[in-house]
Amino acid sequence: MNAATMNHAPATTDLCDAHEDRLADGRLRVLPDLFRLALGQRSAACGPAVTLKLFEDNTLVRAQLEMPGEGSVLVVDGGASLRRALVGGNLGKLAEQNGWAAILVNGAVRDADELDACAICVRALGASPRKTPKGGAGSVNVAVEVAGVSIQRGEWIYIDRDGILVSSEAL
Repeated sequence: MNAATMNHAPATTDLCDAHEDRLADGRLRVLPDLFRLALGQRSAACGPAVTLKLFEDNTLVRAQLEMPGEGSVLVVDGGASLRRALVGGNLGKLAEQNGWAAILVNGAVRDADELDACAICVRALGASPRKTPKGGAGSVNVAVEVAGVSIQRGEWIYIDRDGILVSSEAL
């Protein structure tokens, strides 16, 4: 997926309407409406998931965003903690520069104005002004559970203002 494709994510409503069979059998899942903070210049994005599982330490987030994103969506399972921000303005700029389509944070972000200026799509549970310690703990490319929905590396994430979908394959 290239940058031009990232701007044309299909509407989540249309995907749900067209794939009711996948919704019924679990191949298409809808994340609960918990990701209230929507930042970045892109209101919609889609791409294959790259997953991280960590807690109040964003070392692995930086390491992943330093790699070429190639239109992927970084899914960060931060254990729903709102005490420390896992993504800030510097990481948003890094994601933009390296071709990431979006960052989905099951936790907090910071530097909202800086993230808003980035040409990516960011969704998070909320914000926190506190940075994280840097210990490097966590796991990369493992199955994560976000708001009760399982997400595997390579599954497709679709994000827009109506919701967030997880699909076992590209739709």
